Amino acid sequence: MADSFDVIFDDYYEPSNDTNLSTYVINPNTQSCNDHPLYSTVAVAMSIILVGIFLLAIPGNLLVGFVIGSRKRTLIPSDVYLFHLTVADGLIALTLPFWAHNITWGWVFGDFLCKLLSLATEVNFYTSILFLVCISVERYFAIVHAADTRNGGWWACSWAVCCAIWMLGGVFALPALFNDAFKPNQSERVVCAEQFDVGNAFHWRFATHGLRHVLGFLLPLAIMLACYGVTLARLVHTRGFKKHRAMRVIVAVVIAFLLCWMPYNLAMIADLLLRAKVVAFDCSVRTSLDLTIGVTHSLALTHCCINPFLYAFVGEKFRSNLGALVKRKRRSDRMSSGSVRFSRSTSQTSEGMGQFM
Repeated sequence: MADSFDVIFDDYYEPSNDTNLSTYVINPNTQSCNDHPLYSTVAVAMSIILVGIFLLAIPGNLLVGFVIGSRKRTLIPSDVYLFHLTVADGLIALTLPFWAHNITWGWVFGDFLCKLLSLATEVNFYTSILFLVCISVERYFAIVHAADTRNGGWWACSWAVCCAIWMLGGVFALPALFNDAFKPNQSERVVCAEQFDVGNAFHWRFATHGLRHVLGFLLPLAIMLACYGVTLARLVHTRGFKKHRAMRVIVAVVIAFLLCWMPYNLAMIADLLLRAKVVAFDCSVRTSLDLTIGVTHSLALTHCCINPFLYAFVGEKFRSNLGALVKRKRRSDRMSSGSVRFSRSTSQTSEGMGQFM
């Protein structure tokens, strides 16, 4: 692993114009800045938020996955995408306690686990957003074009699409391998963060962050807005109470996606502009932006615990399926208890008869 000095070389040094001096001199405009005075307080708050998301996301996604899996014979493509979405969100949630520890106390889990969890987080970040896109496309075809998505062809195609999305997410997530466990300059605490030790750090950061912005936010958002916009326009011209319920869920999906991910993406774009010197460098701006990136990233991760409520608990179909599952379980428990009582009654009768034989 490269020394941390080499990692930040491109960010803090620039070529010298004086031939009498060394090849590189310190760039005073890009020196390390002191931490924001609120960093410690915000770090603790962010850790608590991440643990809270973990506690909400795990049972929520498990419940959704269980209800969907219990009706696998009647699944439509959107149910298949929703099932894989709950898997992706659940896997992201499993990594949150590690990142909470990293924010507050540093990284103590080693370099291998740093790369593995970073890769897992990125894979599930991309796949969860792509599954959201798939749901919007499937709903578009089902409502606007009245496609029969219940036939076997659509169902088989949805599983093939899911496999392709998982592989695509793995490819998109490869830049996460740049994450290492290391000690930043003038710090005694080890952190798990991205560390570019090949080529120009800015170019690598620009490429990897640009990939996330385009493929992980802008393109999915454009597709979702297009599909849901046309779908809403079609629903407006239809009659019936179900139309209003469908519109409510669709609007909630788009609003939640924007509220969770737009602040983080805007903060990361501002970070790139600052590093590219499009915006004049200033320590107060740098530290405030670092703080903003951390806070908005925690906000973005809340999406993995909001999805079960948006796609399941708000939807009438999920509630009816959950109610049917609960009734079936109660009926099974009553039958089991009835069998036990009948067995005990039979046994007692046999014992009574035995006394007269």
